[in-house]
Amino acid sequence: MAATKRLTVDALAEALMERTGHAFADRQRLQRALTHASARSSHAGIDYERFEFLGDRVLGLVVADMLLAAYPDAAEGELSLRLNALVNAEVLADIAEEIGLPELIRAGSDVRGLDGRKRVNLRADALESLIAVLYLDGGLEAARAFIHKYWRPRSQAIGAARRDAKTELQEWAHQAAGAVPVYIIDSREGPDHDPLFTVSVKVGAYPPATGSGRSKREAEQAAATALLLREGVWLNKGSAA
Repeated sequence: MAATKRLTVDALAEALMERTGHAFADRQRLQRALTHASARSSHAGIDYERFEFLGDRVLGLVVADMLLAAYPDAAEGELSLRLNALVNAEVLADIAEEIGLPELIRAGSDVRGLDGRKRVNLRADALESLIAVLYLDGGLEAARAFIHKYWRPRSQAIGAARRDAKTELQEWAHQAAGAVPVYIIDSREGPDHDPLFTVSVKVGAYPPATGSGRSKREAEQAAATALLLREGVWLNKGSAA
């Protein structure tokens, strides 16, 4: 994330009103929500993380409600797959980029220079913080309007929900190698409230594949997905080969 100029509270609110369609009443809270702990004094860096926590829950609720309405005949398993495909860090980071949010995040120079997975997580966290402020400032309807605007097209773009990656890999591994997938936790980074797991999975003599996620299960699913894609079992668009 490149260095950005510091906007005034009013300029930040105006910029985000254009992006979200909501006029923020509490502009100081909005600024706090988009100020990373690296850009705050040590005694005042807690708000950002609390906003992430709330925004994550609001996003999950609204997307789950949207999916229930859109797919009235879908089973719980399919709904869960669709939900997971819409609320992961990559999708959030893409939407953050789409609305120009990275340029509005206040962060220290060491954080602005992040790349790879940590950069994705930073953008995802900032978007969750923004959703929390929308909810606190304008209620659920303000948050819902924003989420529907950016997540509904993505939900409609997803075709038939992909099967659970670990289940798919287990069946393929049995057929292709007469083996079962073996998952290994390679690393666990970050604070307890926001960990990042990296997991590798190996099937017989096939080279291992690696994935990351905020939980062990999410990382295992990412690793299984990576192997399925690499071996051509799944196509990049998400359909089975």
